[in-house]
Amino acid sequence: MNHLAGIAGLTLMTLLTACTGNTRVNPFLEDWDTPYGIPPFDKIEYADYVPAFKAGIEQQQKEIEAIIANPDAPTFDNVIGAMELSGSILSKVQGVFYNVSETENCPELMAIEEEITPLVSEHSDNIYMNKDLYKKVAAVYNADQSGLTREQQMVLKKTYEAFERNGIGLDEAKQARLREINTEMSAKTNKIGNNNLAENNAFKERFGISVSAYPTAMTTTEDRSLREEMFKAYSSRGHNGNENDNRQLVLDVMRLRIEKAQLMGYDNPAAFILEPKMAHDPETVDAFLDGIMKAAVAKAKEEVADMQKVMDQDIKAGLLPAGTKIKPWDWWYYAEKVRKAKYDLDEDLTKPYFEMKNVQKGVFEAAHTLYGVNFEKLEGVNLYNDAAEAWKLTDADGSLLGIFFCDYFPRSTKRSGAWMNNFRDEYYDADGNEIRPIIVNVCNFSSPDENGVALLTVDEVETAFHEFGHALHGFLTKCHYPSVSGTSVARDFVETFSQFNENWAFQPELLAKYAVHYQTGEVIPQELVDKIEAASKFNQGFMTTELCAASILDMKWHELSSIEGIDIDEFEAKVCKEMGLIDEIIPRYRTTYFNHIFSSGYSAGYYGYLWSEVLDKDAFSFFEKSPNGVWDPALAKKFRQTFLEKGGSEEPMVLYEQFAGRQPDSDAFLRGRGLK
Repeated sequence: MNHLAGIAGLTLMTLLTACTGNTRVNPFLEDWDTPYGIPPFDKIEYADYVPAFKAGIEQQQKEIEAIIANPDAPTFDNVIGAMELSGSILSKVQGVFYNVSETENCPELMAIEEEITPLVSEHSDNIYMNKDLYKKVAAVYNADQSGLTREQQMVLKKTYEAFERNGIGLDEAKQARLREINTEMSAKTNKIGNNNLAENNAFKERFGISVSAYPTAMTTTEDRSLREEMFKAYSSRGHNGNENDNRQLVLDVMRLRIEKAQLMGYDNPAAFILEPKMAHDPETVDAFLDGIMKAAVAKAKEEVADMQKVMDQDIKAGLLPAGTKIKPWDWWYYAEKVRKAKYDLDEDLTKPYFEMKNVQKGVFEAAHTLYGVNFEKLEGVNLYNDAAEAWKLTDADGSLLGIFFCDYFPRSTKRSGAWMNNFRDEYYDADGNEIRPIIVNVCNFSSPDENGVALLTVDEVETAFHEFGHALHGFLTKCHYPSVSGTSVARDFVETFSQFNENWAFQPELLAKYAVHYQTGEVIPQELVDKIEAASKFNQGFMTTELCAASILDMKWHELSSIEGIDIDEFEAKVCKEMGLIDEIIPRYRTTYFNHIFSSGYSAGYYGYLWSEVLDKDAFSFFEKSPNGVWDPALAKKFRQTFLEKGGSEEPMVLYEQFAGRQPDSDAFLRGRGLK
């Protein structure tokens, strides 16, 4: 049994081990003689991280100096290829540290993060502001590229643009200021993330549920005053005037982002951030979101009317005072009542068929049916936490695809939400050996009961398929260079493949294989399957409105060219009024706990979920129309080869047109959500 020192009462990974004499070697500084190169979690100590980061930075800096000193004429291989393979130690320690710190957060790891953040920021600046290195990169970029593969051309483009977008063209004074901005921003965004974790834990301590279980609690809690109390606590995280208050930090981050964008010659952060994305500019995103918002709010108003009718019945029954109207804390509760009335669908009846292990079986079975992926559970592997599992994934021909970690349930050290990440990327090493990835899915599903049984909601089932869609993008990649392998694609493209994978979750043929009652083994009745399908577009006015509202809020923050005189509450209220948000709904994330945009890399990018859904739904329409059915093997092979194997080795729209033979049909998104 493994334990993480410093967190009492939790069974976690072994970070602290005994040393024999003075001969112990920092595990990050030696080859890992472990199955499939899995990190030796049982040998890693807290004290290993900072020295490993420093050694990794020193190693990569020497490799960069060697590239610059090379007297041969600059070529793709001796400049770009060499850069791609540099920093092996840093890649190892970053792959472990940043994943572990997201799931095993504690004072020791927070202190380490505080120490290494400025070091990593400075190191990145030292690379991308190195004029001698840039001259080599530019020489390759400006030379004839016809002899390069398309993947190499994309790697070269991405590398060249990284220099252009990280201040290489600035004078020394502006570069010095940009370095200060980058370091300060890194520290403040880390602080926001840590504050959010602390606020989430405070919420759990107060109400006895994790923030991930909030929707379920709001759906089942009859006490209206308690629902109101939970809603106000949930929606005011990071806004409580305590040590975890994020208001000033948010303003500080926005001030720095604005200054950085303007240093780089842009009016606002959104214009700077969006330039290399599919959408390209704020005007395109704003118009896209505005069209969705109008349709979503119109549907949400219909949903409010339906819920008010049910609430009026409670008023007549004497359960509520006369004149009571639907408020934000009523939505989940009364939406469930409407769903039961309209579709006779009760989550208490569906959850027994969606036990976690069975859902995982369904996720794996879909990948096997579509892409030939095979799964073998690895026993006896030391992982970062005893709650995690390890699986070996192989292709239909038996070749290794990679190693999969899954970590499904909440704990106080884990940030909220669900995500996929790499411990190790896929790429080819200097000797031409293919290195296969190590990938993790982290979730916060409904906790197991005292017997270890975890029953999932329909939404949680979709999340399991969603995150494994990201994992498939990482496992099936066939790229040579890490900067374009797997999910290393534009932010507004990457969610296409996670959302696409959700489409398989409730296909009848798959449900028959995995949706079995956890006690009786009975396959889910067709009657329940029909009800799930009938209700699949239910409440989409609300779901789309809150998501679109958060996306608009993100954009409006990043379209600011100054924060002078900005009050967060007043700004939010103004934005919500201008977007036409109804009083019964708030954005999915309010500013002070909007971790995606202030701590997780989605700044001016949260719209990407909706943007990608247009591609996802349109792509899936080809499967729906196939004469061979949705499990069409030839079409699945085309999808795999066109998208999942390519990573970022081609422009997103080029790939889409190769698959579809046309531009995406945006109406597929509205139809998919029942908004048209």
